[in-house]
Amino acid sequence: MNDLPFGFSASNDDGDGRDKPFGADPNQPFDMSQLGDMLSQLGQMISGMGAGMTAPGGQSGDPVNYSVAAQLARQTLGKHEPVSDRQRNAVDESMHLAQLWLDEATVLPAGPQKTVAWTPVDWQEKTLPTWKRLVNPVAEKISGAWLQGMPEEAREMAAPMMGMFTQLGSMSFGTQLGQALGSLSKEVLTSTDIGLPLGPDDSAALLPEAIEAFSKDLEQKDQEILVFLAAREAAHQRLFSHVPWLRSRLLDTVEQYARGIQIDMSGIEELSRNLDPSALQDPAKLEELMSAQGAALQPKTTPEQTVALERLETLLALIEGWVETVVHAAIADRLPSAAALRETMRRRRASGGPAEQTFATLVGLELRPRKVREAADLWERLLTATSLEQRDGVWAHPDLIPDASDLDSPAGFIDRFLADSSDLDDPIAAIEREMRRDSGEPGDSGISDESEK
Repeated sequence: MNDLPFGFSASNDDGDGRDKPFGADPNQPFDMSQLGDMLSQLGQMISGMGAGMTAPGGQSGDPVNYSVAAQLARQTLGKHEPVSDRQRNAVDESMHLAQLWLDEATVLPAGPQKTVAWTPVDWQEKTLPTWKRLVNPVAEKISGAWLQGMPEEAREMAAPMMGMFTQLGSMSFGTQLGQALGSLSKEVLTSTDIGLPLGPDDSAALLPEAIEAFSKDLEQKDQEILVFLAAREAAHQRLFSHVPWLRSRLLDTVEQYARGIQIDMSGIEELSRNLDPSALQDPAKLEELMSAQGAALQPKTTPEQTVALERLETLLALIEGWVETVVHAAIADRLPSAAALRETMRRRRASGGPAEQTFATLVGLELRPRKVREAADLWERLLTATSLEQRDGVWAHPDLIPDASDLDSPAGFIDRFLADSSDLDDPIAAIEREMRRDSGEPGDSGISDESEK
């Protein structure tokens, strides 16, 4: 998969003319007199597609036809076995054991009381509502963009067919989403495997079929692997359940990034000027036209997106680092394979597996935090300097959590944290320190004035 946003495809820049639509001459202007015939041909050709366009999830105006996406996701998945009683019992027992051990490694209580074993189809169905929230902003940007890039006169003549073009785009995006989710559902191990709370907030979920396939290439015992993954899922769910702002902050940041996508319309304007009306007489050429549309729509990164991306990467790294630290503390003395499994997950994440590739295709960004080791080191050092209650208390408010610079300098964050923790004992000193920070005077990083002299 490529790393271009949902609905985009790589353009052909080799200069050999193959990126011209159907051999159109770029020196010839758009022929307005042919637009009516062109749209009529299009309407006749796709008149038989009406049932698919108006199926549930594909109503007019939807940026993505989710009915098509769901159907294609199942087709892509192929045959699969239901969860057996043996698998379900193993998941329940592993989660129960993991929760007991986690109680000693964090003050955050257990998350959802409902533990479930999902098939890949369950994962597709249960996570689709969250995927809608993540991919809709991108699809809305792209849907109908090539019509918007037409000259004003052409856009007015095409107005009666706008709904048809929108539905065509919706089906195209639904196809991409269905293929991606079908492939991804074979690979994910838990509901939080890609770092986001994709599933419902009342369930902790593991996927036994994918876990068994994952375990085949490892030397560790299957039961130890299952307990390890259950502990990771349980730790994620403790965070998402008991840190009220975290779930919405994560999803809002992804949504903000997606909505910030800006489209370079120069390519689509070139395409609209060079449209060959004969293309609409041939379904194969119509498909080529839709592909050319994707190639012409090139995204541009904005300053707002850059800020959102840094914030998202930092938050994902902090979540993964905390989960890694807590899980290792809970199981290190209990599972002989704890260290090896921890390193396996680090390599899996760093290599950019199917989850990261799919997310990059659907939403337009790489979901791979780069500083997980640094984040884990920060949480471990903070625990050494404080206590479980103080370390986990950092999640109480978004203003308390470390930022990107703190991952590079954990000592500075810990110094500030320790200084701020003394505010209850000496509120006057806290006010004075805050005033120094605002003015940029010495002592604004939690280091005493005497130590700076």
